[in-house]
Amino acid sequence: MAKINSVEEYFEVHSQFDEALAMLRQIITTTELEETLKWNAPVYALNGKNVLGLAAFNKHFCIWFFNGVFLRDEHNLLVKAQDKTKGLRQMRFESVQDIDKSIVLAYVKEAIDNQKLGKELQPERKGKKVDIPTLLEKAFETDGALKDCFNALTPGRQREYADHIASAKRDVTKAARLEKIKPMILKGTGLHDTYKKR
Repeated sequence: MAKINSVEEYFEVHSQFDEALAMLRQIITTTELEETLKWNAPVYALNGKNVLGLAAFNKHFCIWFFNGVFLRDEHNLLVKAQDKTKGLRQMRFESVQDIDKSIVLAYVKEAIDNQKLGKELQPERKGKKVDIPTLLEKAFETDGALKDCFNALTPGRQREYADHIASAKRDVTKAARLEKIKPMILKGTGLHDTYKKR
């Protein structure tokens, strides 16, 4: 699809639903939401945070609620587009006759209120938890600066150091590795940074 330059152009491209989309837009623009274009579709935001958007497909059109999972959905109108969908919810329509203005406005206002309350689904962090070896934990107990510098590292660098110590088979080797990496941690560098700079 070619780049859409305005909400009106989006409606023209989806002319089979242009009247219905215009009606939804009229309802939404009575609120404090700011109208923008994102992902080639109309999106409505509050203080820069996406609250909802309009979309049209072959056989239906909808309002996307970005954090719709928090809506009460008293009229059972919201659907998940896919099983893996976390926060997004869709209010689907097939014709302009399906739109109940007062119900749509109530859902929109609730979404705005939820945004003001900070109700947002936080993205899952894909990185695995860093398992700190016992030897390193003991070093933190006696050296607060080492602990602070370690905690300031990125999770990836923390994992590199933790794995480097844990991968040694003998305790003597683990202790030697710890002594070798202490200055690097205190400098805030990663275990392999010297090789990456070449």
